Amino acid sequence: MSQVKVGIIGGTGLGEALGALGGDSVTVETPFGPPAAPIRVARVEGVEVALLSRHGLGHRVNPTHVPYRANVFALKALGVTHVIASGATGSLDERIAPRHLVIADQVIDRTFRRVNTFFDDFAGHVDFASPFCPTLRRLLTGQAGACSTMVHPSGTYVCIEGPQLSSQAESHMHRHLGGHLVGMTALPEARLMREAELCYALVALPTDYDCWRARPEDAANVDVLSEVIANLKAATENGLALIRSTLRHITDAPCTCQRALAKGIWSSPETIGRDVRLRLAPLLGKYLPVG
Repeated sequence: MSQVKVGIIGGTGLGEALGALGGDSVTVETPFGPPAAPIRVARVEGVEVALLSRHGLGHRVNPTHVPYRANVFALKALGVTHVIASGATGSLDERIAPRHLVIADQVIDRTFRRVNTFFDDFAGHVDFASPFCPTLRRLLTGQAGACSTMVHPSGTYVCIEGPQLSSQAESHMHRHLGGHLVGMTALPEARLMREAELCYALVALPTDYDCWRARPEDAANVDVLSEVIANLKAATENGLALIRSTLRHITDAPCTCQRALAKGIWSSPETIGRDVRLRLAPLLGKYLPVG
């Protein structure tokens, strides 16, 4: 198998859950501050992986304040080529039941407080028609038999700002927009992955039907929450099985994601100073050398 380095983004305890072997905890400094947590570099299924807790150790950072730029930049600086992320979602589609898995293929952005680009100092425009890497998505869907639940090969993820959940009116609106899932973390993560030329896919973990679907009148809030937590645990276990199986088949086959910036830098090279080139060298180096 060709050598690749895979970033895996999930919750606290991800490495242990995946059966990561050995490895070191690495602290990476970035121009955007520190990532949410130290990154653990280890081996899973014979593949070198970089494990990152999106919300920090102990899930202490809410979705708005996740350091998305630092997280993605740190993975790129460590030589990561592919990233598989997971995240809890609500289902907006009757066919997508809690505990199923969804390999999202589209996003709708309803965030409004997040910085969504690395390129503050020049004009950079990457193609985002397909927000998730088609190659990596095919690998994941091809391993659906590795887990004991239905794996939906596509779905549109509506990313809301949070940290509050949707109102019932918003939940119905998201369905009318064409959403299949609602969550809080796919963006700007996916946009930044594309700017960083990383192959990126998301395994969505539906925990409930959001609030568009009426709950039984006698359902106590504590019972609903207990059910959601149980669904998340089951979906996570299946998601990890899917990721482990996918790692056995991942290769460094050429992908358009890895050349996303080839025609994406619109500013004249001479207007992009040495300081910018140096600061963003892991992202820009092959197109704009420091000189």
